Amino acid sequence: MTVPSSVVPPGTAGLEAGVGSAPSAPPRRRPAWHAATVAAVSPETPTARRIVLDVPTWPGNDPGQHLDLRLTAEDGYQATRSYSIASAGDSTMVTLAVDRVDDGEVSPFLVDAVEVGDALDVHGPLGGWFVWRPDTTAPTRPVQLIAGGSGIVPLAAMVSAHTEAEDPTPFRLLYAVRTPDDVFFRSTLDAARAGTAPFTDAIVYSRRAPDPTLPVGRLTRDALAAAVFPPDAGALVYVCGSTPFVEQVLRWLGERGHDTTDVRAERFGGNG
Repeated sequence: MTVPSSVVPPGTAGLEAGVGSAPSAPPRRRPAWHAATVAAVSPETPTARRIVLDVPTWPGNDPGQHLDLRLTAEDGYQATRSYSIASAGDSTMVTLAVDRVDDGEVSPFLVDAVEVGDALDVHGPLGGWFVWRPDTTAPTRPVQLIAGGSGIVPLAAMVSAHTEAEDPTPFRLLYAVRTPDDVFFRSTLDAARAGTAPFTDAIVYSRRAPDPTLPVGRLTRDALAAAVFPPDAGALVYVCGSTPFVEQVLRWLGERGHDTTDVRAERFGGNG
């Protein structure tokens, strides 16, 4: 998922610590350029691919951070794009999930052509605002995650960290996708549902649902209100998706009484 900017709310730059930060930050991992080798590739959805990178000098990253990925052609031409990281922690294996943008310069290569053993360059970890860290020693604010399409990628890292740490923070996810085939990180969500950490999710299908009796259609204001924590819960809210999706969600949250100055949002280009 490409992440060109972080905004809280629209028009406000946001790669910084903010109100209601989840547990105090560990020592900052300084971003740097690293040599990476493609260790594994697998289909994620019909239009997306999961890519695992072996980065021996990677310092680790927090759930929600991103990196810059640089491709270099044989003639020396270089192209760099930003992608959310779907993994977290101290491992030097870094997981991405890239959705194809048909007229894009980088994503078609990553989805259709990159192979195990290929060499890439990555710069990171990047971002300090759009992160969540588990803390099993102290009560924290509830967390509301709202994703559109491949916007689930950085949120999946948070869900996985929450599950693995058995963190007591109440987590909710609202996920808007086109069809069941378009769900990213299905096993991560299954593990969260089966785990001991408090987690609930609602998936809204805009074109086809897994059960023909379920309603189908785009996310609505009422559906959002029914699925997310109420404003008085004081939840820390993370929103990620295409720019139109994020802007609409922020408007609805504001109309429902949520403090949108305390919402952490990331946008990306494409349809979301």
